[in-house]
Amino acid sequence: MAEHLRNWLEGYVRTNCSHRTVDSYRSIIETHLVPALGHIQLKHLHPQAKQGYYGEACQRLSARRVHHHHRVLSQSLKFAVRQGYLGRNPADLVDAPSPHKKVMRTLTPGEVEVLFEKAMASCYYPVIYTAVSTGLRQAELLGLRWRDIDLDMLSISVSQVLYKRRGVCQFKEPKTGHSRRRVSMTPKLALFLREYKAERELFYHKLGRQLTLDDLVFTSVEGRPIDPSVLTHAFARMARQAGMEGVRFHDLGHTFASLMLLRGAKPKVISEALGHSSVAFTMDTYSHIIEGMQSDAMALLDEVLPAGVNRGENKINANLTPT
Repeated sequence: MAEHLRNWLEGYVRTNCSHRTVDSYRSIIETHLVPALGHIQLKHLHPQAKQGYYGEACQRLSARRVHHHHRVLSQSLKFAVRQGYLGRNPADLVDAPSPHKKVMRTLTPGEVEVLFEKAMASCYYPVIYTAVSTGLRQAELLGLRWRDIDLDMLSISVSQVLYKRRGVCQFKEPKTGHSRRRVSMTPKLALFLREYKAERELFYHKLGRQLTLDDLVFTSVEGRPIDPSVLTHAFARMARQAGMEGVRFHDLGHTFASLMLLRGAKPKVISEALGHSSVAFTMDTYSHIIEGMQSDAMALLDEVLPAGVNRGENKINANLTPT
């Protein structure tokens, strides 16, 4: 098993997946799967061994993390079946731990206003404001160039992302076709970015150079790419100071989606803006918000439909009256 997992990682995963995925899978394989199952012959990997590993792992790890281990192991064994090493995938005979659905944290309009006030003095305010206004992920925002911003057509194109891998910031293409997309922006955001661009042009002029279309939209004070981990920690500190303990930068995207839903935006529009693979995924992710909107929807329906009239009430009562 140890040999198969490593061969699968270096041969198949490295060729077909992103560097971040390779790093994640390698960590799971070397830290968890190889120590627990690596000594077993591939053809002797019975469902009982896998089920036993899941039970032991759940005592020290969350069900969500163990479920991810199951996915990695299942994919590697599926590859073994395709290569003819196994007749069937033993992972299909095992029930993986069911992860508890995590309730996401979204901000109310009032909380968004408080957060903006707290972030106003920070150099990260522009990226935070844009995150809430567009739903773009942190990596997508940090990879934006001025050529990706169309202030006249009120749109933003997601064409590259910025990730930090092994301590080094790297630019990459979006992971999927759904991630590579064009997102509309509000007139308020367009006005803000137009003024922000003018400020950046002045800043670059003081440095003795011109702002170009290939320059990043959001940078550090020194004009360098923003370190994702630095932004993450800085935002967590601002959120805590604003009385929103535990709110993450990632939650700004959820806030965008929830505010859009509460204002009546169609799930398909939100799904496309967020770069989700399907509307069904969006509906499932924000099902708790959609369920909470039922009473509002019924109130709107009540305004449209006329009141009911029981025209046959007297006739029915007459028939029921004893002679």
